[in-house]
Amino acid sequence: MTRAKKTDLVLDGNEVKLRLTAERTKTKQPVHVDWVRFTCNLRNAPTPSVDDLFPAPTGAWQEQNYQRMASVLRELSDPDFSASAQAKALAEQACEALGPEFSVFPEIRKGHDFYRFRWSIVRNEVECGWVGYLSSGDSPRQHAQARTIHCNLYGTACTFARHGFNQRLAAIVERTEATITRVDLALDFFDGFAGGMDRVQADYKAGLMDHHGRTPSCNQVGDWCNGRARSFYFGSKEAGKQTNVYEKGHQLFGPKDDSPWLRVELRYGNKLRVLSPDMLRRPADFFAGASDWHAAMLREAGSQATPEPVRTTQRLAAETICAEVKRNVQWLMDTAAPSIALCFKHLGNTQFIEEILFNKKAPGRLQRFNETEIAGAFDRAFHRVLAPGRGRSGMQPA
Repeated sequence: MTRAKKTDLVLDGNEVKLRLTAERTKTKQPVHVDWVRFTCNLRNAPTPSVDDLFPAPTGAWQEQNYQRMASVLRELSDPDFSASAQAKALAEQACEALGPEFSVFPEIRKGHDFYRFRWSIVRNEVECGWVGYLSSGDSPRQHAQARTIHCNLYGTACTFARHGFNQRLAAIVERTEATITRVDLALDFFDGFAGGMDRVQADYKAGLMDHHGRTPSCNQVGDWCNGRARSFYFGSKEAGKQTNVYEKGHQLFGPKDDSPWLRVELRYGNKLRVLSPDMLRRPADFFAGASDWHAAMLREAGSQATPEPVRTTQRLAAETICAEVKRNVQWLMDTAAPSIALCFKHLGNTQFIEEILFNKKAPGRLQRFNETEIAGAFDRAFHRVLAPGRGRSGMQPA
């Protein structure tokens, strides 16, 4: 790394730290909202005004951007134009919530995450978020997606936003009846914490990160041999809750820097969960509610909160287990049935059952569920039908 690039990196890292420190001082909130994504239906999206879509241009620069934006919008069909206009209005509202440093880039860009187009939210001409609209394909799922607008605000947007942006975003979410799909909550230890990253690993091995009697999965990234740029992940994106404890100082200033800055970053997703707008208003409460370990880390940072858990949606969880059970049984019928029939024929029922039950480990996709959950899923997903002359024990989907 050249000296100039390293200087830029240090300056950027110091600015991030300065912003976060100022926010903590101003809001008295130790937990920072570091990423937000939400989706709303077109029928609930903001209605743009004529002045918003076609502002009166003043000056050469405004005139040029006005002409570029107007020419692109004129090429859209009426339904597409409506979605584009509503998406732009939502992007403008997001910028207003973030603060005066943010604006909507005047050109429509190619979309992300299966959206066909996006309006970019920029700060200093660099994208730090976007609002996507219309779908990039014709599948039934994407037809449904085309009826939505999605807002994605990166960590950079949240870091450099004006104080109170999280409260204003919560109001937008409620006003548009949007579904929050991701929220990252970050707790920074600018001077590190006792034991550092080695202590995080030890806490996991000691069971301190267990939740409701379950040990979350973990993953270690970085140079753990030399203690540089380390990350310790626990939890699961698939379950909608994952925590990353990492050396933030090394991320911002480079792995050779001696910065003690550590961050505990909790990511919530809406898989199996409903994410409330209150998570934006009271991030510390929802951080503490993630587990006893999270609450303890918050206390170690010198703050108290009222733990507010984001519980798993039972209906969605049950549907997930049932789907896995049905998939497993379908595989059994389609792939393994001839072999099973042969074993029954030549081993006999008793020997065959004994051989099967000797290996009590559940199939890979079902190992994250306990025996009671799996048994309940079988009961819900299937029932026995007494049908004379049928094979496969007359098993039918419920």
